[in-house]
Amino acid sequence: MTDSALSIRGLHKVYKSGRHALNGIDLEVPDREFFALLGPNGAGKSTAIGIITSLINKSSGQVQVYGHDLDDSPAMVKSLIGMVPQEFNFSQFETGLNIVLNQAGYYGVPRRQALRKAQQCLEILSLWERRHEQARYLSGGMKRRLMIARALVHEPRILVLDEPTAGVDVEFRRGTWEFLLDMNRNGLTVLLTTHYLEEAENLCKRLAIINDGKIIEDADLKTLIGKLRTQGFILDTRESVRQLPDLPGCRLYTIDDTTIGLELIGNQELNTIFAELSRHNVHITSMRNRTNRLEELFMDLLETHS
Repeated sequence: MTDSALSIRGLHKVYKSGRHALNGIDLEVPDREFFALLGPNGAGKSTAIGIITSLINKSSGQVQVYGHDLDDSPAMVKSLIGMVPQEFNFSQFETGLNIVLNQAGYYGVPRRQALRKAQQCLEILSLWERRHEQARYLSGGMKRRLMIARALVHEPRILVLDEPTAGVDVEFRRGTWEFLLDMNRNGLTVLLTTHYLEEAENLCKRLAIINDGKIIEDADLKTLIGKLRTQGFILDTRESVRQLPDLPGCRLYTIDDTTIGLELIGNQELNTIFAELSRHNVHITSMRNRTNRLEELFMDLLETHS
């Protein structure tokens, strides 16, 4: 049994115009990983996802899912993947139950087993009580959950999520991620594309960044964050600060009377900075990131590779 859920080697996609949507990407998603594929619009994320899920034909290269080659065993590869696309792509006039059951039928799941699994998926996603309603009467968040239920009904080993929380409220996003983290802890491999970089930082242990059809970074999150040239924080103080000390390894600046900004340079330790601030009678009561660290890194990398 392979330790890799998804293995991509030398993947190209060239359009008739000659433009490379993908230019020889390599990617490895470990089994049971929560993995993010990030990149700006037009970078190649959706093309890569489309090839993995057999919606787009590749020009060249190899895709393997749990050791099964997409060219040699397309049916097997499809059965191992559950896909949640960005756009709603089910009949709005079908009931939620029928949408999930029909999906199970596409994968040859026997009717009795499909009913049992559909109930399980709809219940866990809080949709069972509305299973007989046409999908058009469901809220946007419920439709998103319905697509997740549909993707899981045939019990795939990899769940592919293409911008799954775009345009939905914060409560839905939080509930969705709690559900997916639980599924991941129970053994489901998750491959995510998202524009919400703070979600990728909070959810994913490993990620890859794609730009202009090429993978420009592929590493665990801790390693990537360590590549930040600077790290910024907002510090709240116990009392007003009239003058900030000049400390090595950082830049301090005033935001208001009881709020200061801190920009770390290099590998300076926060505890050392706090100790020095306290020695200068600047007492910190709370701290938060100035901006999302992954977003800072993302912009740094795109600038470097532009």
